[in-house]
Amino acid sequence: MGRYLGPKGRINRRLSSMVFENSGAVKVLESRPNPPGMHGRRRKLSNYGLALAEKQKIKFYYGMRERQLRRYYDKAQRMPGNTGENMMILCERRLDNVIRRAGFTNTRMQARQAVVHSHFQLNGKTVDIPSIWVRPGDVITIRNRPNLKKIYAEQVESVSGERADWIAFDKKGLEARVITNPSYEDVSLPVDVGQVVAFLGR
Repeated sequence: MGRYLGPKGRINRRLSSMVFENSGAVKVLESRPNPPGMHGRRRKLSNYGLALAEKQKIKFYYGMRERQLRRYYDKAQRMPGNTGENMMILCERRLDNVIRRAGFTNTRMQARQAVVHSHFQLNGKTVDIPSIWVRPGDVITIRNRPNLKKIYAEQVESVSGERADWIAFDKKGLEARVITNPSYEDVSLPVDVGQVVAFLGR
């Protein structure tokens, strides 16, 4: 599956979850919580269907492809501790997610696009890869361009939602510092990761 470019509200309704955070998709789910389709009835899913839906939540929420998610799963398996929790922590450590959780943008898609367009620097170096894993001590800043600084200075004022506790954000200096790695309790997506691990382990 490539990057999803279709109706985001439809995906929110299908998965009964706020995987897309833009205002239009949020309003669609709030006004029509039933699934998309002519009758809007929610069918009872098999165990396979339930696990598939949970996996899709992760992919849409973090903007990943199937192969990328499986790489996260493989790495999580080699790490000590719970595989599912490790996998979700790796997702949270993505640069685009950290930019969103710090409060630079309103959605992960905005954060991803900003990184791809080289708006941000990691430890003083311009980066354009949204999937980079950040580490404690990493510093994320806006490139030293007046137009970008003006855009994000206005943007941070309109960002909704709580910022992550494991990221220190300097609103005035437009700088985010990763204090520590996130824990599983810091994961922002409600998902049954046990089902996802069982699905990927087949």
